[in-house]
Amino acid sequence: MLKGHFTSAGASIDYGDATEFFPVDGLDATVLQYRDAQLALDDVAGEDVVVVAPTSLATSYRLTQHALTAIPIETLPAAVQAALDEGVEEGLDAFELIQIGKWTTDSPNYSLAEFTTA
Repeated sequence: MLKGHFTSAGASIDYGDATEFFPVDGLDATVLQYRDAQLALDDVAGEDVVVVAPTSLATSYRLTQHALTAIPIETLPAAVQAALDEGVEEGLDAFELIQIGKWTTDSPNYSLAEFTTA
């Protein structure tokens, strides 16, 4: 089951327009990953989050394999904010976080034999 704001986000930025974020380790901003990102995303409403959205099967796979990452918008350098502001209708200042990737909850692994009526 998917969690987070990937489907309830207030806006999205296409993967191709978000090249400023990759690699995230080189980004001059506060970068929260894994559990820290989950906690940050839990603290904000979906409409306050901008997600990096896939544009093809390859970018979908890349984002699925990427660690869940949350970046507070106010910590981004002004040049990065200006470059990304063009891709968001409302403007980045209307949002709190940028989400890269998504996380999933663990689910039981059932075999097909459990669903038969023998």
